[in-house]
Amino acid sequence: MGAEATQAGRDTREGGPRRVARVVLLDPEDRILLLHGHEPDDPADDWWFTPGGGVEGEESRAEAARRELVEETGIADVRLGPVLWRRRCSFPFAGRRWDQDEWYYLARTTQTAIRAAGLTELERRTVAGARWWTCEELTRAHETVYPTRLAGLLRTLLDEGPPAGPVTLDTEIV
Repeated sequence: MGAEATQAGRDTREGGPRRVARVVLLDPEDRILLLHGHEPDDPADDWWFTPGGGVEGEESRAEAARRELVEETGIADVRLGPVLWRRRCSFPFAGRRWDQDEWYYLARTTQTAIRAAGLTELERRTVAGARWWTCEELTRAHETVYPTRLAGLLRTLLDEGPPAGPVTLDTEIV
């Protein structure tokens, strides 16, 4: 879940939740790329999630989205689109609680080969791979996926296009 954070999971400039940029990356077939992660000491406690992670220094969220995408997937050739969704979440990971304010950017790419060469040490221990999912596969999935309503959100995005402005998702506390 973008576990490479520093600053104890919080943005010290604002004193609030960790600022996170995530990417809803779609290929030419409208498949979405998800990463497969797990707890460091328990590979059975696993989930799927969109690429992304914490904003570093003075970078914008869009800059963070692009940087994280390259680090986690090796994909740099993207058209970064609008912010689709915003979500607050809180979850336990690697022995502590993470409080995050996440923005989900739409991005398109023709590159589907994944090469995660920029992972942090913690990410190398907890990211087990990546997979392109069709909306139908995601709808039928029995695995844990974050955000939890991703299949329906993706279906709406594919049917209706991006929203006029970011949609605020329900807060998720795990």
